[in-house]
Amino acid sequence: MELESLVKEGYELLGVFNWGDHFPLLGWLDLQGVRRRCRALAARVNVFVGKIIAEHRRKNHGVRIDEVESGDFVDLLLGLEEKERLSDSDMVAVLWEMIFRGTDTVAILLEWTMARMVLHPDMQAKAQAEIDSVVGSSRPVSDSDIQHLPYLQSIVKETLRMHPPGPLLSWARLAIHDVNVGDHVIPAGTTAMVNMWAITHDETIWSEPQKFNPDRFIDEDVNILGSDLRLAPFGSGRRVCPGKTMALATAHLWLAQLLKSFKWVPSKNGVDLSGNLKMSLEMKNPLVCVAIPRY
Repeated sequence: MELESLVKEGYELLGVFNWGDHFPLLGWLDLQGVRRRCRALAARVNVFVGKIIAEHRRKNHGVRIDEVESGDFVDLLLGLEEKERLSDSDMVAVLWEMIFRGTDTVAILLEWTMARMVLHPDMQAKAQAEIDSVVGSSRPVSDSDIQHLPYLQSIVKETLRMHPPGPLLSWARLAIHDVNVGDHVIPAGTTAMVNMWAITHDETIWSEPQKFNPDRFIDEDVNILGSDLRLAPFGSGRRVCPGKTMALATAHLWLAQLLKSFKWVPSKNGVDLSGNLKMSLEMKNPLVCVAIPRY
């Protein structure tokens, strides 16, 4: 509950319209309390993540990192503590980034994907048939199965195209002087960001961009990890999202498990695909559907 509260507060602060960003005097006065809430959140994050680090230190006291059984990401950071001169504040920052950006966005992506599966029962049935042919009914889906499920991967790609959880990529650039970008004049001092949603819905780049069609990625294998800028939900270049492979692996595995075990149908209220843009593109009305066991 504490973690959920921290993540929710963080996304609210990132998405809130802050008058102080536009009028410096109001920023100093902090009439909306944004700076005060940020300071309070930072203090709570330091305590929460600091406890995780302290628990791992106690558990691994006197044990070399290569001897730690079932080591996790925190153990890896602690193993680099002296070699890389990582301070506690460095580790808190890295761990909070993994928690903050690595949980909410994956959950949002899965919600959009399941909404599409509910709205497109034919595609859901096709994905389930693929899972059944690869996995069968006697065992759960494993990580190694995902590479043999191309249609399921295409569903995730198409969801990322139509409903990117982070439509405004963090490729922020500050114009240090007036510059022309195509037909647009960018004044000095302007911060520009890449609008991935606009790219993925551009009819000059994608055929029938408003149509949900996973088969487009069966016909053409599009790399979504940053090498093809038509669809780069994780960014590209040196500042590409470091958790991109983990996010995809998690989304693929969870989706496969959900589809293998249940048939998903709409509730009496149906499915609303309206979006609500904050820091991430969330569903305006949370998905409510019915799960029917398949076995």
